[in-house]
Amino acid sequence: MKKLTYFALALLTGFYQNASGQQTPAPAQSEVISVTGATAHIGDGTVIENCTLVFENGKITALGAGVSPQGRVINAAGKHMYPGFIAPGKSLGLIEINAVRASDDQDEIGSLIPHVRSLIAYNAESKVVESMRPNGVLLGQITPRGGRISGTSSIVQFDAWNWEDAAVKVDDGIHLNWPNTFRRGRWWLGEDRGYQPNKEYQEQVEEVLSFLKNAKVYGNGQGSPVNPAFEASQGLFNGSKRLYVYAQDEKQIVDAITSLKEAGIDKLVLVGGYHAYRVTDLLKKNKIPVLVNFTHSLPEFDDDDYDFTYKLPKMLVDAGL
Repeated sequence: MKKLTYFALALLTGFYQNASGQQTPAPAQSEVISVTGATAHIGDGTVIENCTLVFENGKITALGAGVSPQGRVINAAGKHMYPGFIAPGKSLGLIEINAVRASDDQDEIGSLIPHVRSLIAYNAESKVVESMRPNGVLLGQITPRGGRISGTSSIVQFDAWNWEDAAVKVDDGIHLNWPNTFRRGRWWLGEDRGYQPNKEYQEQVEEVLSFLKNAKVYGNGQGSPVNPAFEASQGLFNGSKRLYVYAQDEKQIVDAITSLKEAGIDKLVLVGGYHAYRVTDLLKKNKIPVLVNFTHSLPEFDDDDYDFTYKLPKMLVDAGL
């Protein structure tokens, strides 16, 4: 028997749901349910034949080949069970149709807006969200876009009537787009179209660090007058929120980690990390996890291996991340 404490739901492949219109969220679980006889794929390469899975109050309580069934029993012989997928850093439920501005809540006005909360704009009835569960994606980190500091994300589950019911972890982290060290030339100003050093890089970094410094000072004071942006940032300094830093190249990553650690932020997550494999020692030293880009994408540079983006996660795992 294996005790599991994380929130999850099992999916049974081979079942077909003939549904029309909006998906109806399931009611709260009222009894213990056991799924027996299935082949369970744990997610780490482990496969358990003739497995029994027991869950109660929406959480898996037992899983294994020798587990005794409890409560209502569902015979899943010949079926396969997989953990539900979690989609991090997505704007699901914040935008419905790109061309319709009224349906687009992923990007708010302003550059430094950590107080913008994606959760209250989340549309649980989105047709895009409804397409997730049949494909095995059960939870997501609903994340705002745009600006330098985009706002605050929350974790939701995709089987809910509204954002209050959907919320699993409220305001889990703030998202920072670290300045680019290079940028494409602005052809309309007569610049070369190719990549060139960003002359405003240091100024943009100082803007971020100045904001964080002022937010920390604000938190150490009386907080008067109230500053919503500084107020929302306090979780970065007391450890209740993570800072998700979007950075790709080596200099970006090194500058971001070094500067943000000096600013007093302990919980960092690197997002993107195209060149993270070059600074694995720094990442391990500071215990920083990495959320890589889509693996099914082309490499950024001509001299990269054609399958670089696909094998990057394995390279980072082999390095101890």
